Amino acid sequence: MAGGGLQYNFARLSIAEKLIAFNVLVFILEGLSVALLGYSVVDWFQLPKDFLDFFGQPWSLVTYSFFHAGFGHIFWNMIMLYFAGRIFLNLFGDQRFINVYFLGVIVGGLVFLLSYNVFPTLLQTNTALIGASAGVTAVLIFICAYIPNQEVRIIFFNVKLWYVGAFFVLVDLVQIGYGGNVGGRLAHLGGAVLGYVYARQLLNGNDIGAGFTKFRGTIAQMFKQREKKAPLKTVYKKNTSRKKGSVDYDKEAHQRKIDAILDKISKSGYESLSKAEKDFLFKAGKED
Repeated sequence: MAGGGLQYNFARLSIAEKLIAFNVLVFILEGLSVALLGYSVVDWFQLPKDFLDFFGQPWSLVTYSFFHAGFGHIFWNMIMLYFAGRIFLNLFGDQRFINVYFLGVIVGGLVFLLSYNVFPTLLQTNTALIGASAGVTAVLIFICAYIPNQEVRIIFFNVKLWYVGAFFVLVDLVQIGYGGNVGGRLAHLGGAVLGYVYARQLLNGNDIGAGFTKFRGTIAQMFKQREKKAPLKTVYKKNTSRKKGSVDYDKEAHQRKIDAILDKISKSGYESLSKAEKDFLFKAGKED
């Protein structure tokens, strides 16, 4: 019964909250394995600095993001993911969130790999890359670029999102100048570039994550068992055709309304929406 309740509660979490839960679980299990067994599995999942090592464990281009160096590392990453994720998921659905987050992780990892091999003396303090920062930064910068004039409350002040994004990018640039965790900071910037480009392209009507969505669908299909053949059913073509035309029309009208609301956000900010528009966009995002 307890297991069923846990599964039910997990299913009710947003995709951002599920990622947070998974990251925390991995952090706890990794700590227990070191404390009880004296053995860490992180070497199998961290992103190594050398291309030859990477080719031996290509999965690390994604799995490195689930491991963290310490409590402070995971704490701040998950706090940022929680708040950025809430804003993101008020605008879009789970699939687009997954695209931005994991494309940020992948681009950040590639920037780390390329930078380490192009500038080995600059990055000599790094041996491998771990942490969700590139994905988190991608989500944060995405919303900062998509609705830059939207204000958020930080302690006692309201601050526009683009100021928040600029601050975090500036911090990474300054840290690189001082030589602090250069490889990790470059990975952050890789995620930031992905988030910015994704948002600006989406405002122009181009979803650069569409190919990644199809790729994930293909991978998922490979792991699914073949479905049993459904029993034959009588199909009335005339009725089906008419219904399909009606559904297509409804979808077009639905999408036009979404586009109009998103256009209003880009020009006047999220707070300019009426309650009805916010509710409509929230429901549409859940269906995405």
